Amino acid sequence: MNLRSLVLLLATATSCTIADAEVSLPKIFSSHMVLQRDMPIHLWGTAAPGERVSVSFHGSSDSTTADNGGRWSVYLPAQPAGGPFTLEVRSSNTIRMDDILLGDLWFASGQSNMEMPLAGFPGAILKDSEKEIAAANYPQIRLLRIDKDASSYPLEDVKTADGWSLCTPESARTFSAAAYFFARDLQQHEKVPIGLIDSTWGGTPAEAWISLNGIASDASLMPVFAARAERMDRESSERRQDEIDKQAKLDGKPANPPRPWHPDPVSWEPAALFNAMVAPFTPLPIRGVIWYQGESNSKLDTVELYHRLFSGLIQDWRRQWRQGDFPFLFVQISAYSSTPQENWGLLRDAQRRTLELRNTGMAVTIDAGDEHNVHPANKQIVGERLSLLARKIAYDEHLTASGPLFRLAYPSAGAMHVWFDNAEGLRFRGSATGFEVAGQDGRFLPAEARIEGDSIVATSPSVPEPRYVRYAWPNFPAANLYNGAGLPASTFTSSPVP
Repeated sequence: MNLRSLVLLLATATSCTIADAEVSLPKIFSSHMVLQRDMPIHLWGTAAPGERVSVSFHGSSDSTTADNGGRWSVYLPAQPAGGPFTLEVRSSNTIRMDDILLGDLWFASGQSNMEMPLAGFPGAILKDSEKEIAAANYPQIRLLRIDKDASSYPLEDVKTADGWSLCTPESARTFSAAAYFFARDLQQHEKVPIGLIDSTWGGTPAEAWISLNGIASDASLMPVFAARAERMDRESSERRQDEIDKQAKLDGKPANPPRPWHPDPVSWEPAALFNAMVAPFTPLPIRGVIWYQGESNSKLDTVELYHRLFSGLIQDWRRQWRQGDFPFLFVQISAYSSTPQENWGLLRDAQRRTLELRNTGMAVTIDAGDEHNVHPANKQIVGERLSLLARKIAYDEHLTASGPLFRLAYPSAGAMHVWFDNAEGLRFRGSATGFEVAGQDGRFLPAEARIEGDSIVATSPSVPEPRYVRYAWPNFPAANLYNGAGLPASTFTSSPVP
């Protein structure tokens, strides 16, 4: 076949594909979904280039023409909470989606403690699992769980999805427990439909969930790429050695003994999960994000980067969604014995310092940890505390949504004096514990602590001239400081940190 014939054949095949193209929407749209109330309703998809597409939803309608790439997009006017309604998209074919609600849409993401379903994990049970599953009948809560996927570039749609479903025992069983408990509490207080998108993957680091542009926008995050390059060089070297060993075996020559092959999954690479599991949703208006992640960034050689990385992720997602500073609510990693090769105290404090960003909230769960299991069973308390934050930040309720948060500390007369936000009713549950002080050398030692009004005074006879104070620092700390609302204090240190 000559070149001219090949070009004609390709042109004909392309023409046929375009001519036969039917109007479609991304898989993130389906019957039973929740669309964000009080914001313009964005609908988009594909059709044959130049094809007219009409959309109608609850008394509103609009039409457009697919562009040269076959893409179309329309915005319908914002509407208040309500439903169920029907969505129709018409062109050469018609798509009809029923039982759609207008309410608040929350994007739930992170690693395994957000992924952990109501049914639990092998070796990690959920508190009252079967009882909670049996009671999970909430028709005003809608669930979308998407499959795990990774990509080297941003995708326009998710790989696969089963579509939206009503919250029932069957659909909730395999859904994020923390997100479910969050929605259950929030829906009962706000009385509007709640839609949850479960986009999670256990064991994943934060750098996999941020876009490449988000990483590149901060020079301090370049070590993320350096670590990836180092890993790729190591894997390339190991592959070459494997080929040499295989050839030696074929030639009857002695070869090196087999060695375990444990490369990091491709899905852990920078931006890989953002591209496949976040980017497809960024054209969709949402109320906010709930996030539970950090355990995979706690290693000694990477933990110092987490504050910049996590702050960059939040700012990046807000840029990608183009909705301003929408609420971003996250769970501080809990208490767990872990290993000496990890520093959970430093990571928890990095999360606390991320609260400098507007409209962020942190659910402290240090009192719900499990010394011997990285997946604590009490996800109910996680969801409830996230809901408290949402009620305050997203719904403007006047309530105490956080435990004591470190504000400032100064030395005076051989003691460290510590002040907190959200400190009304400050108290210890049991004997005072969890505080340490350090002198100019930065060496922390256990301290005695007492409450004076809404502040703490910490002293140690071994540190006569203290300069710094910290609280709940070990991976699994003894920590029992609360405020009058019954919410626990966060890990913190007053010493300089990266």
